[in-house]
Amino acid sequence: MDALDTKILALLKEDARMPYTEMGKALGLSEGAVRQRVRNLLGSGVIKRFTVEIADDNPRAIVFISTSPKVPVPMIAKNVSGLSGVESVMEVAGQFDISVVVSGSDVSSVNQCIDSIREIEGVQATNTLFVLRRWR
Repeated sequence: MDALDTKILALLKEDARMPYTEMGKALGLSEGAVRQRVRNLLGSGVIKRFTVEIADDNPRAIVFISTSPKVPVPMIAKNVSGLSGVESVMEVAGQFDISVVVSGSDVSSVNQCIDSIREIEGVQATNTLFVLRRWR
């Protein structure tokens, strides 16, 4: 990866639908050069996928999980990832082992997801923060 690849990634983060011709003009590259660089970024795994972020006001919570040393953290994270309502799962360092973002159509559905997390083998404790406002 070089400086041009970094600039391409920044443009794609801002607008993943930006045409290659527009990116090329912004970067001083041809459409074909941008297309090839994006293809290389996909092939090397730097870009994992393109996705859609939908604007919503659905309730959301951040759940921190403490795990038991008897169950591997990746196994717990995989089980959490499969639950309905889970947006993202991250292994973290510090007081907690896993951080999870949960959303639902209402507070009750978020609570149901949190209850399901607590039932997973190896989850010792959770600490939940309900999101009040989101800027980005």
